[in-house]
Parts: sequence; structure tokens; C-alpha cells
Amino acid sequence: MALTENINIDKIEIIDWRIQVRQNTTIERDGEFVSNSFHRWVLTPDSDISDQEQKVKDIANAAWTPEVRQAYEAFKAEQAQRLA
Repeated sequence: MALTENINIDKIEIIDWRIQVRQNTTIERDGEFVSNSFHRWVLTPDSDISDQEQKVKDIANAAWTPEVRQAYEAFKAEQAQRLA
């Protein structure tokens, strides 16, 4: 009986300046599906993406244009003012 674990990023969504990433972990026994689980995380333009998979880095670098980064910084400043 051999158990196999497959981990892959199966969904990447861009919403405003946020990038939502979903990782799917699938367990198989002798090639037959046993279970799967999901792990999700959100990245923003000020996130460190150095440890992300290349396809996530590529999407982030394409999506986070200078204009998007400026809009995100303006949003953060506005939020900070509201909380002050």
C-alpha cells in the first residue's frame, strides 16, 4: 500500500490589488483518491513573494503595476487615518 501526496497551486485570483492563492493537497493510495484539502493565502503589493512558486511571482509582477502599487499605498494611508 503506497500513499502519495500531491501538492499544487490550483487557483490564483486577482481581486483589486490582492492575489488569492489556493493550494490543493491530494492524498492517493495505490493511485486511488483518498482525500484532499485546501490551504489559502492572500498576497498584497507589499508582500514578500520571494518564497512563492514562480507562477505566483509572475502573476504578481504583472498585476502589481506602479499604478496598482500607488492605489494600494493610498488605501493603506486612508485606513491609517480612519484608525487614528
